[in-house]
This record gives sequence, C-alpha cells and structure tokens, in this order.
Amino acid sequence: MTDTSQAVLPPTTQPATPPAPVSPTLSLPEAVPTDTDLAKLLTAFRVLQMQHARVLHHESLVRGLNATDTRFVFFLSAADGDGVTPKQAGEYLELTTGAMTSLVDRLEKRGHLERRPNPEDRRSVLLHLTASGAEIAREIGAVYADAFRQVVAPEDRSALAEAFDGLGTALEQHSRARGRTA
Repeated sequence: MTDTSQAVLPPTTQPATPPAPVSPTLSLPEAVPTDTDLAKLLTAFRVLQMQHARVLHHESLVRGLNATDTRFVFFLSAADGDGVTPKQAGEYLELTTGAMTSLVDRLEKRGHLERRPNPEDRRSVLLHLTASGAEIAREIGAVYADAFRQVVAPEDRSALAEAFDGLGTALEQHSRARGRTA
C-alpha cells in the first residue's frame, strides 16, 4: 500500500524569501551610556543590514550570481565607464588576487564584464561592464531606489545622504585605525 498523505508540490521558479524575524532591542556595551535613541538607531541599522543582505542575495540568485559578483558589478557601475584595475577591485572587495581572477573570469564568461587594455599601463587591464552587466546594476539599483522613494521624503534625502556619507567615513577611519594596530 502506497502512502499518499503527502502531496507533491511543483517546484517554484524563484526561491521564496522567508519573512524577516523581528529583531530584539540591541544592548549597548557598558562603555556606551544608555541612550535609548542610540540603541533604537543601532537596532534599526542592524535590521537594515540584514534586509540589505537578503535583497542582495535574492536579487543576485535570481540572476545566477552571488552577492560578491553583484557588489563587484555595482563597483564597476560606479566607475562611470572609466573602468578599474583588478587590483583596485580586489582592494575594494577585500579579495585575494586569485579570488579576484576567478571573479573576473566568471563574470566575463557570463558576458557581464570585459577586460580592456589599460592605456596608462600596458602591463595592466581595465575592467568594464558590458550592457548586460550595466543592466544588472540598473535592475538591482532600482529595488533600492524604490525602497528609498517609499520611506524617505524628497526633502530629507540630501540630509540622509550626508548622514550615510559621514557614517561611512567614520567606519572607514575605525577600520583603518584597526588595520594599523592589527
């Protein structure tokens, strides 16, 4: 006798994203004075990081990429057509030379980027997005642009951009200071 109590469902074409867990309130280190606004900000930032990672993972997966591939596509997109050297990209992504070569080979094989001779150094190449790579950057960038449009009023966008820039600078300074002592 065959057990038919479990139905077989057809496979879905896209992976489903599970709902985000509710994030508990973040505890501040004892060295930081108890500041409920700061605690709320840190918790919101952590949730934003988690949601960003989910979106990046899902949008990459749908396109047959991994998150590092997509981060690299965005990095090249920001180069405004000037191209970047593999060394510059590797430093940005914090990848070894070997890992960077694999990444470039993978994206080149898929038609998302191309190597071009570096006019300033004949021993080097510059990496450029192809039309398909630029389209990936536009499509995934639109997800983020839509989210910002939904929650940030036009008159608040400049101030938020400045706050993000300042936070990025502060975190970079912290990272550099740690790098000197490590």
